[in-house]
Amino acid sequence: ASFDSTVRLWDVDRGICIHTLTKHQEPVYSVAFSPDGRHLASGSFDKCVHIWNTQ
Repeated sequence: ASFDSTVRLWDVDRGICIHTLTKHQEPVYSVAFSPDGRHLASGSFDKCVHIWNTQ
């Protein structure tokens, strides 16, 4: 989550951002993966929740 209104997915072993999600219009304050890891939910100050497919 980020105050620049993006969600960034990182490869922590290599220390690089592998994908940036950009649908929010305001800072993102919450993210959570589904138990199977196939979806990511993000919540923002824009009062929206986005569900992302991680596949």
